Amino acid sequence: MKNFDINLLRILNVLLEEQSVTATAARLHLSQSAVSKQLAKLRQTFADPLFERTPYGLRPTPKALSLSDSVYDILQQINQLTRAELFDPAQSQRQFHIDLVETAYALTYPRFMPQLLQQAPDISLTSKTWNDDSLQRLLRCEIDFGIGIFEWDERSSSHYRNVPSSLNYIELARDYPVCLMRRGHPALSEPWNLDIFLKYRHLQVSIGGLKRWLLDEILALENKQLDNAVNMTDFYAAAKLCEQSDLLMCYPSGPALAMIENTELIIRPIPIELEPGGYLLLWNKHFDLDPSHQWLRQLITSGVNASLRK
Repeated sequence: MKNFDINLLRILNVLLEEQSVTATAARLHLSQSAVSKQLAKLRQTFADPLFERTPYGLRPTPKALSLSDSVYDILQQINQLTRAELFDPAQSQRQFHIDLVETAYALTYPRFMPQLLQQAPDISLTSKTWNDDSLQRLLRCEIDFGIGIFEWDERSSSHYRNVPSSLNYIELARDYPVCLMRRGHPALSEPWNLDIFLKYRHLQVSIGGLKRWLLDEILALENKQLDNAVNMTDFYAAAKLCEQSDLLMCYPSGPALAMIENTELIIRPIPIELEPGGYLLLWNKHFDLDPSHQWLRQLITSGVNASLRK
């Protein structure tokens, strides 16, 4: 490996994550031919094909898989060597980018931003709503953090164990869905069970790019489903509609309790057994050792944890 180019390891690392020359080229802002030429050099260097073409993309060979952890560790050490050792929040003008689900704003920002503004008056945060592309944006290091909803229930396709291996995460909080209905709703005069819950039409509120809630997945396993009359993305408008109709609405309990204080809505438990889900703070492992990232991660997690302990 005389005169080995360390950039080859960076390309190998992204190829292992993307398993596609096209996606690797886009992520590294290179042409596909440039990535193909670098892959040829990698194959020659390691005396192995490293990847096999399949109808679904590139499949790593056993040799490539055995290199994966070592390549990542080497790149992290290089990043640490080239990264500034000291980070002074008071002097920094860094801008962080975060994608987060709608309900995570109230969970996080009021609990860490006051300290951030005090410690780092010139640092700024740009936020976007979590969407279908947010995980890919994290994988491409286009954003610093994401806060998404993941499930602990084994029946869910959004299980936290499905988080890509190149991302790290911290659990911020757990929550569970509840059912909201107007005062005087006819369901209140009936025995509250699954049959009654399914008897009435529902108002579905979509958040965080989730197309299906855990509740929908569990009901589908029993060949049942909610009768959704309308799907909305704005909780406040949905709450008003719920107040003025016989529609039932399911929503995470934390934000629901905080938002219905001045409404004519009441809460009932979901009449089906399910495991509470949670909010995860996610980031690319590329930033593990970045002092500014470590500082902001600590600020977010300590702020949320301190508030939840009260």
